[in-house]
Amino acid sequence: MKRRFLVLTTACAMLALAITACNGGSQTPGGGMTPQTSAVSNGHGQGGNGQGGNGQGGNCQGDNSQDNDRGFNARGNMTISDQFNNRVIEIDPPSHKIIWSFGGSSKAGPHTIVGTNDSQRVGCFTLMAGTGVPPNNPPFEPGCAKGCPDNRVILVNENKRIVWQYGQTGVAGSGPNQLNTPVQDTYLPNGHVLITDQANERVIEVTRSKHIVWQYGKTGVSGIGADRLNNPNSAELLENGHILIADENNNRVIEVTRAKNIVWQYPDPLDKNKLNGAAFASRLENGNTLITDSNNNRIIEIDSNKNVEWMYSTLTLGGNSNPLPTRAVRLRNGDTLISDQFNDRVIQVRKSGSTGGTIVFQQGMLNSPGKGFNQLNAPYDAKVVGDYTGLTNPHRGEGGDAQDIPIKD
Repeated sequence: MKRRFLVLTTACAMLALAITACNGGSQTPGGGMTPQTSAVSNGHGQGGNGQGGNGQGGNCQGDNSQDNDRGFNARGNMTISDQFNNRVIEIDPPSHKIIWSFGGSSKAGPHTIVGTNDSQRVGCFTLMAGTGVPPNNPPFEPGCAKGCPDNRVILVNENKRIVWQYGQTGVAGSGPNQLNTPVQDTYLPNGHVLITDQANERVIEVTRSKHIVWQYGKTGVSGIGADRLNNPNSAELLENGHILIADENNNRVIEVTRAKNIVWQYPDPLDKNKLNGAAFASRLENGNTLITDSNNNRIIEIDSNKNVEWMYSTLTLGGNSNPLPTRAVRLRNGDTLISDQFNDRVIQVRKSGSTGGTIVFQQGMLNSPGKGFNQLNAPYDAKVVGDYTGLTNPHRGEGGDAQDIPIKD
């Protein structure tokens, strides 16, 4: 999200490490792992097919997915990027208990993540974006009146050790191995990472050895023409190989080819009443597009003819007057998981008609930020472990044991 009142935007760093079995593999001199299995990489920056809902949780050390007591990486658990608590947590939804967490400090370092806007489970590892906390008066959190930077994308193992990092800790830049407010990281089936590097006005695809093999947007230049973005907030790989980008400050969602041609746009022509502050977008299996219309405080689902098929507003009695939702993800069962940012909650909504829904699960207390039991502080992203419905599936929809996921050159 852009750095406007009550909104944090982050620049995302790219993570590239060859990951093997979570408990297997041998260390290489470069700090990576010798993979026991290999993923096919075409070497041309192509991500391959992206969507699907069959991703499986890995067989990790703490995985109790077959037991009654749910443990680390259990299917059905939920990961949440708890933005201003500076942490990524994994929760057991029925009990609301935290199963696993990383971070908790506003100072970026080897055991922390600051202002995280995005995270995803990749086998037994967690890929996360250290966006940083922007300066604000009053500060978004104590000690961050002048901002608390991070500017990394990191890969963290189950034991909370950073095993790969793209971007330099606390340094904003656009040179080699540098990011400026990374807001999203998407692990691709070819083992690369797609990073939405917001303040650098670009989406980049990065390899294990930290080479940029594809880029959309001219570094540091905002615009609305071909190969231009304005405060991009997310990017997802589609099954046809195109990239779907939420171009936030241009108030549009675009689908671009690898040759950087725009082949689809919503809305067209631009209209803030239709979309104002595009925070996230994903293409669903039925061809519809699910969009987080943040400045209009709603989620919309549009069909292939660009008609609104479903809409859900996060404005509610007792809530924040401007909650600015940041992420809406369709789940395998048809529900929608919404990161309702400044209402300080994550909600699972079941559709009811064309303009509403029923909340069937909530983590966090409405408009009550905190760090105690069942509390969140401006959550930016939430996903269900193993459910990639409408999202880029790092496992190519093949199912099976997902712990052997190498990040490739």
